[in-house]
Amino acid sequence: MEQEPVSRLVGVCKTFQGFNRETRVLKDIDFEIRPGELVLLLGPSGSGKSTFLTILAGLQAPTSGEVWLFGKELQTYTPATLQELRAAKLGFIFQTFHLIDALTALENILLVMKFTNTNERAATSRAKELLEQFGILYLKDAYPRTMSQGEKQRVAIARALANNAQLIIADEPTGSLATDQGMQIVLLLSNLAKKENRSIILTSHDQRIIPYADRVLFLQDGVLS
Repeated sequence: MEQEPVSRLVGVCKTFQGFNRETRVLKDIDFEIRPGELVLLLGPSGSGKSTFLTILAGLQAPTSGEVWLFGKELQTYTPATLQELRAAKLGFIFQTFHLIDALTALENILLVMKFTNTNERAATSRAKELLEQFGILYLKDAYPRTMSQGEKQRVAIARALANNAQLIIADEPTGSLATDQGMQIVLLLSNLAKKENRSIILTSHDQRIIPYADRVLFLQDGVLS
């Protein structure tokens, strides 16, 4: 039986108001992503990819259209419930990592589990398990300033998975990495989708990722195709 989408957009438009002008960033977008899928979203800079992702995650509202997240329309969630839902079920991976420089790798991962009130002992065990899974347990007491770009990205992915996120949103996750490091990250994400039934959407300019994706979409001038 086909599984329900974890996130769905229906007729979504997004318009930004500027000085004496209006910019329509997204135009009548229909989209859904199901468990176990890795969806690649291609498009040039300024095409609206980041706006698309923030709306998909419920971080900003569309100008018009419907956003469904885990089976319910976004507007039916209270702000507090939506925040709890994102903490428990969504994971974010960014091109610039967004690690906290004053915290070790282990502490960066533990921080996100505090938002779901995970027991400290269980949280520490989970964080170390993830670091070991990605081959970077040796970094548990290291600070971001001492890590390579590839190491930072692996810590960032471990952090995104700490709460067993069902939907992982990756915005240009390979953009700051060397070619071989970037493709290792893509392979890792592909394996997570297939082996752990997670939904993953990632944006990129890199067409070498195409063979790893279940679906490839293109966003340009606000139109998804």
